[in-house]
Amino acid sequence: MIGQHDSENGAHFAFTDRWGGVSAVPYEELNLGGAVGDDPGAVAENRGLAAKALGLDPRDVVWMNQVHGRDVAVVDGPWEAGAPVPAVDGIVTARRGLALAVLTADCTPVLLADPVAGVAGAAHAGRPGMVAGIVPATVQAMIALGADPARIVARTGPAVCGRCYEVPAAMRDEVAAVVPEAYAETSWGTPAVDVTAGVHAQLGALGVRDRRASGVCTLESRDHYSYRRDRTTGRLAGHVWLDTT
Repeated sequence: MIGQHDSENGAHFAFTDRWGGVSAVPYEELNLGGAVGDDPGAVAENRGLAAKALGLDPRDVVWMNQVHGRDVAVVDGPWEAGAPVPAVDGIVTARRGLALAVLTADCTPVLLADPVAGVAGAAHAGRPGMVAGIVPATVQAMIALGADPARIVARTGPAVCGRCYEVPAAMRDEVAAVVPEAYAETSWGTPAVDVTAGVHAQLGALGVRDRRASGVCTLESRDHYSYRRDRTTGRLAGHVWLDTT
């Protein structure tokens, strides 16, 4: 259920895999995405199961309506019940104990925290979002709340790797013109993009030194959802939060 979970000075970073939930084929089992065609009741139950496995109250997890953009929301609690969830790809908070969640199925989930300032952030970095600057925008929103890039801990989760993310040569060139470090080649010798490498380069340029990537390629791993591999599939989630004490 929880594929990876680590803590750093009271900051928690967790990434789910696809197992331990109640969703039926083709979303089996722990689909956490609410906009992929799965039964809403199953998604709600899965979100509750994931939260409880992490010791969280499901009501204290904030989700996003992700659109591959660069807009960031500052939150101090869950969205108002029944209200539309804003279309953003980054969220930040200065409320300890509030968990921020990001959904992915090949894109790079980015979890950030400054434990000293008590500020956390989460970003959804697909290829378009990385190019648009969602990661720098999320870090800047954290800085506005008192975070210091030198103290920010960054963790990126399972994502399609540069050896598998084949794109047309012109697209690779467009991406590399903005984020050169994302330039890649597949294992079979064709043009590719490495979003995770690009994200880490962006973080490094902002002064974020404590960075770690999961090393899991979603397209290669049957324990994880991959949109590029399966098309109709579920979504993984990354969660970040800070201890209240």
